[in-house]
Amino acid sequence: MKLLNAIKTINIFQKKEPLIPLYTKWGKEIDYRHVLEEYPRPYLKRDNYLNLNGFWQYSITTTKCYPQYFHNKILVPFSPESLLSQVNKQLKPDEYLWYQRFVILEKKPNTRLILHFGAVDQIAEIYVNHEKIYCHVGGYLPFEVDITKYINNGINDFTVCVQDKSDHSYHAKGKQRLKRGGMYYTAQSGIWQTVWLEEVPEVYIKDVKIVPDFDNDEISMTIIFNQASDQLIKVKIEDEEEISFSSTGKIIDKKIKITNKKPWSPDTPYLYTLTITTNNDKVDSYFAMRTFTIENDKDNIPRVCLNHKPIFMHGVLDQGYWSDGLYTAPSDKALVYDIETIKKLGFNTIRKHIKIETARWYYHCDRLGIIVWQDMVNSGSPYHPLIVTYLPTLFKSLRKRTSDKHHYLLARNDKTNRQEFINECKETINYLSHFPCISTWVLFNEGWGQFDTVELTKYLRTLDPTRLIDSASGWFDQNCGDFRSEHYYFDKPKIIPDKRAFVISEYGGYAYQVKDHVSTKNIYGYQNYDSKEQFQKEYQELLNSTIFPLIEKGLCGAIYTQLSDIEDEINGLLTYDREVCKLDIDK
Repeated sequence: MKLLNAIKTINIFQKKEPLIPLYTKWGKEIDYRHVLEEYPRPYLKRDNYLNLNGFWQYSITTTKCYPQYFHNKILVPFSPESLLSQVNKQLKPDEYLWYQRFVILEKKPNTRLILHFGAVDQIAEIYVNHEKIYCHVGGYLPFEVDITKYINNGINDFTVCVQDKSDHSYHAKGKQRLKRGGMYYTAQSGIWQTVWLEEVPEVYIKDVKIVPDFDNDEISMTIIFNQASDQLIKVKIEDEEEISFSSTGKIIDKKIKITNKKPWSPDTPYLYTLTITTNNDKVDSYFAMRTFTIENDKDNIPRVCLNHKPIFMHGVLDQGYWSDGLYTAPSDKALVYDIETIKKLGFNTIRKHIKIETARWYYHCDRLGIIVWQDMVNSGSPYHPLIVTYLPTLFKSLRKRTSDKHHYLLARNDKTNRQEFINECKETINYLSHFPCISTWVLFNEGWGQFDTVELTKYLRTLDPTRLIDSASGWFDQNCGDFRSEHYYFDKPKIIPDKRAFVISEYGGYAYQVKDHVSTKNIYGYQNYDSKEQFQKEYQELLNSTIFPLIEKGLCGAIYTQLSDIEDEINGLLTYDREVCKLDIDK
């Protein structure tokens, strides 16, 4: 073990440097009149929507009383802590962030107005014309409100009140910290994904679920309406005959044969488009024909397979942070740039780490051909670093022998805390199961808030039996799930024999600081290099001499840390502003 490098990552006494303003090229070019205007829900698309991104008025208060005045402007959907919000101020746990915007609307007969929020961190109360109509808890998932009966003809007052306790509560927090530093980053709050209005008929399609049955050349489609009624439903899949059927239910299940199957893969990411038409509604969607399985090879070694063909998941860890937008990408083009760059560097997989992205990010992975491992966002009471970080890093025997029934040690002593995580797992899978690119659910990472892993793995399997599960990434393995999943930063990776597929779900973390492209003077990484040439040499040596030779012995996937620098942590393949790639793409 490289003990000195491991010790250097313990930054308890490191001075916290103020962040240096650092913009991406997309942030520099942002048009405040046209902010993230692309359709926000590609898997269920209608012809009409009203984007509410742009400048809202805001006020920060120390009480929950409705503010008398909103004097300041914030650029939605960027959190107030970000540069692009034009606020650049940290919301504290005992403060309330109020947003206000006036919208001119027309009440129409036989229609409904649905107000959508992509994500609001962390507790959001929604007001229409000063009347509180909804409260949502949880900073990472979308929610919607039917505001039809609350609106007026003409001017309407939309107000949102947000409280974010960040890492001072047990709610989902990811890598956010009010006292940032090292591997933890600036806490962000408030609205951070697109806000939009949608006009729908009185009876409308609320959701569509499409599950491919690759082996039988068919799909299982579930159409969910907002209420039961008599409906004539027509489904037109490209290159297939239109089918029609009647229904009176709220939830309709239908199997549809695919006559000319075109498999999805990173090399050929084919997406089928389809249109569903009902009495008064029409939506567009898409799906892919693919299946992820684990099958033994001729030597009886478990292998990850895509469409029954072995595939090595050569991946990179992506935490989805931006130097000017924090959780929010400055533009849709920025999202595409990251994914396309990852593919150009030779990767076929992204591990989306401790964050849920905007729907458009997953859509781009679907259409560009990138496999995604999706982490559940960690939560729980404050963690014990000695238990979940330092001891497992130094003493590998603890990784396997530690039980997750020690709820207090793993920050899960509170039953409400545990139940909220279970509920959010269900909501996460319900939301993200729309996207074919996702192959794997990652339940827990390095023991952060880990509990009852065996039971929860079984539960996730009932929610989605079509994808793989990494139950415990890094350590505290409970001998369940589809993978034996290890992290290697300070010692040489090796195969650990197991009946499950073996993956290295984190490794690397090599740090190289590029002058004028950093947001802090601190350097945090797992091995530091002073030149680009040295960084590239060691990176290639790691892949060619250590990682790739393990494939023949049973390695099924490996996730390099990480895509981009983030604040102190400069172990990215890209700089935090995405201006410099530390590798030569052509090589």
